[in-house]
Amino acid sequence: MTSPAQDGGPVGGPTVLRMLLGAHLRRLREAAAVTREDAGWEIRSSESKISRMELGRVSFKERDVTDLLSLYGVEDPGERAALVDLARQANSPGWWHTYSDVLPDWFGVFVGLEEAASLIRSYEIQFVPGLLQTADYARAVVEHGQPSAHPEEIEHRVSLRMERQQVLAKPSAPRLWAVMDEAVLRRPIGGAGVMRGQLERLIEAAGQPDITLQVMPFGFGGHAAEAGSFIILRFPEADLPDVVYLEQLTSALYLDKREDSDRYSEVMERLSVQSEPPEHTADILNRILEEAD
Repeated sequence: MTSPAQDGGPVGGPTVLRMLLGAHLRRLREAAAVTREDAGWEIRSSESKISRMELGRVSFKERDVTDLLSLYGVEDPGERAALVDLARQANSPGWWHTYSDVLPDWFGVFVGLEEAASLIRSYEIQFVPGLLQTADYARAVVEHGQPSAHPEEIEHRVSLRMERQQVLAKPSAPRLWAVMDEAVLRRPIGGAGVMRGQLERLIEAAGQPDITLQVMPFGFGGHAAEAGSFIILRFPEADLPDVVYLEQLTSALYLDKREDSDRYSEVMERLSVQSEPPEHTADILNRILEEAD
């Protein structure tokens, strides 16, 4: 069994490296018929710690990796060295580390996943997707959500959102497919001027080859996404499962079980069929702009 590093070198930030290493350690554990409980005992920890490691949700101590490799019967010096080096790389802080003062841990995980994704699909019921927000719109959203924040903190949060958008400018940029409820486009976040700039930004985005935007019109009535907004992230590495992101007020859920991601993917497919076709999006946005004049 080859390691991710031996397959030609993993590509991605620390989040995806942790996920790759965790998935590889899970395969080694299962091949050795070792339970999570026994693996946790070996590293002086718990079954739940092993589960979090295998999902790539925590950093890796090099000593833990070497102890687990010994338990799983991995004796080849080259494979051991490659996996320990991968653990070292996976522990490197991502660019978003500089925003740790305004970035809760649960959202930092999402930023790392977003950075590594090859396809991002979302359904939005209240706000324009963060990757497509203008600075003025983002500022209005932050001010609404953090009414007691100091101006410096607000600008730092806006800067984080703008820097996140650089993922769409990379040579390996993910494909973005967003379905927005019509309410997103008609709710005057920040006032008429801010919304005009935001709608113009969406019209521009709708013409980009790697971005697909659709509108779920009011007139459709009830639809598939009765549970609210969600994001599905898919990764280029075949070893990594899709991850569904559900944001709450003070935390988030990350669903990566196949049955969960399949269910949300089915909902996303139905939303795509039920919404206005992508080729109508620019016309809808322009019509809303004209109505606002």
